[in-house]
Amino acid sequence: MAIDNILAQIDAEIARLTRVRSLLASAGNTTAATRKGKKAAGKPKKRVLSLEARKRIADAQRKRWAAARAKAKSK
Repeated sequence: MAIDNILAQIDAEIARLTRVRSLLASAGNTTAATRKGKKAAGKPKKRVLSLEARKRIADAQRKRWAAARAKAKSK
């Protein structure tokens, strides 16, 4: 009888571990609809700069280019 009891406990443990494994395996495959408060995996949102920011960056780059040209010219 003791062997039957041990086998039943082992079978119950295997069933429990199988359920846990399937839950863990499906957790990695969730979609945005099933996850709360998280964005869907995929392409990140494109960052947008204001016109003023783009102008400041362009002006700074032109200044760097001018400095490099002046340095090359002085050599």
